[in-house]
Amino acid sequence: MFSLFFKQPASYKDDILSGITVALALVPEAVAFAFVAGVSPLVGLYSAFMIGIMTSIFGGRPGMISGATGAMAVVVVSLVYMHGVEYLFAAVILAGLIQILIGILRLGKFIRIVPHPVMLGFVNGLAIVIFMAQFESFKTLGTDGLKHWLAGPNLWLMLGLVIITMGIIFGLPKLTRAVPASLVAILVVTGIGLGVNAYQPFGETVKANTVYDVLNDSVKAQNVIKEQRKAETHALEVAHEQGLRAAEGLDQLSEAQIAAAIEATPEEKIKGGLPMLHIPQIFPDNAFTVKGLWAAIMIVLPYSLILAGVGLIESLMTLSLIDEITETRGRGNKECIGQGLANVVCGAFGGMGGCAMIGQSLINVNSGGKGRMSGIVASLGLLSIVLFLGPWIEMIPIAALVGVMFMVVIGTFEWASLKMFNKVPHEDLFVTVLVAGYTAIMHDLATAVILGVIVSALVFAWKHATNVGADVKFDEMGQKVYQMHGPLFFGSVHSFRSMFDPKSDPQMTIIDFYYSRVYDQSGMEAIHKLAEKYRAEGKELHLRHLSEECQALLSKAGDLVDVDVSGDPHYHVATDRLA
Repeated sequence: MFSLFFKQPASYKDDILSGITVALALVPEAVAFAFVAGVSPLVGLYSAFMIGIMTSIFGGRPGMISGATGAMAVVVVSLVYMHGVEYLFAAVILAGLIQILIGILRLGKFIRIVPHPVMLGFVNGLAIVIFMAQFESFKTLGTDGLKHWLAGPNLWLMLGLVIITMGIIFGLPKLTRAVPASLVAILVVTGIGLGVNAYQPFGETVKANTVYDVLNDSVKAQNVIKEQRKAETHALEVAHEQGLRAAEGLDQLSEAQIAAAIEATPEEKIKGGLPMLHIPQIFPDNAFTVKGLWAAIMIVLPYSLILAGVGLIESLMTLSLIDEITETRGRGNKECIGQGLANVVCGAFGGMGGCAMIGQSLINVNSGGKGRMSGIVASLGLLSIVLFLGPWIEMIPIAALVGVMFMVVIGTFEWASLKMFNKVPHEDLFVTVLVAGYTAIMHDLATAVILGVIVSALVFAWKHATNVGADVKFDEMGQKVYQMHGPLFFGSVHSFRSMFDPKSDPQMTIIDFYYSRVYDQSGMEAIHKLAEKYRAEGKELHLRHLSEECQALLSKAGDLVDVDVSGDPHYHVATDRLA
């Protein structure tokens, strides 16, 4: 793996400096994800603060950064559109409670059964998603209310600032690690951008787009979309009243209307007060009733289940990745509880919810932030930006943030996986490509991981279905002994049945499971049916070294089946201590 992460012990200085860097990187993504979810930018910023500080204190992975994320935002778009933002807050609270329950039940440990090919695909797919997401920053709002690609000198200026940012991040650590390279790059490029915008050496039409420009362009674009929807609704109403087809021209905005919508958009700035406690208003006329509560729960429950699942999968996968990078071990169950507490608080204070952010987590680790202090400083820094430093943060060129994220992509992608094509089984390679491709195309990390685990399990089952066999021998008493090898489960029961011949076997037959194990109900049922065949022939079948869980089922086989148990070991996915 091409790594930009330097193995060094955690320190308060590194945590504080890296936390400041992460705070700067949180701003544009929190605002962007708020727009995706259909809520105010301040909701995204407050959510990033609340999620970040709660998980930094109560979570199970020091150094991991959490906040408002795109994976969570995509889930709630339809909920906000159909029922309003108040139901979003309720869904986030319920999702947090579900996550706390999962942590209490100690189910976080099951993230450790995710196969390595799935992890590779997840990391590579996520790197591609982060890379592709940056291209939106190479667009600017046109007079028609649509985003258009940068061209000419503006494009070259953007590319130049991105390259400068990446060069500083790559080269500065070779000279000194006293300060985070990402923070230095942002400050240097901000200075260059301010100089270009102030003195205009390339002409008045050439400027470095800043966070302020991107924020206001997004708000203006949203305003144009709202006006477009109003026009379409009006056209449908007219058509319905007149009994005609939708009148031409009523469902499309003219250039003058678009210009008026853009002009009428109020100026958006990064500013605000402290988040306030906000009980979701999900009851008609604000009157609490049991019936109203039940109806609200039925509305938000499907979204809450998806939010809880997506949030935990992304968080626990990020936790495993940070574990690998830092060569330390996080606590999955504690992280589940921490994420749940964070979402409950976030929803109660009018937030959109969130989970671990792999991009910001990698920036944090890359900058030396490995302790809880880094996440706390990042969250408090973000809140300080909202309260006091909004005008300053608005000056940062978006190219600086794009350059930081491009370097995160380079550090995230498993470059060594490109050399694996002829060195690993084709099935593992297929799973890696499948997960990476699905993640990159669908931008759905949780579903990609689930799909990868399912395919890996099917591949595993298919391979082991052919590994069952038996060594046949006769003991000193003339009894025929089948010494089993390989797992007995739903995939191998057909091969298991074909090994035996009750008609020609002697009066006493023994099946020894010392080197084998029965894994599921299908395997136990196959043993039971085999015993019935020996009974029909009037012969005895003895089973040795069989696991305890098979005894209850096989007891109904009668006296002709003698089960000789010799302490088959118990297997566990992962100990609770490790999770």
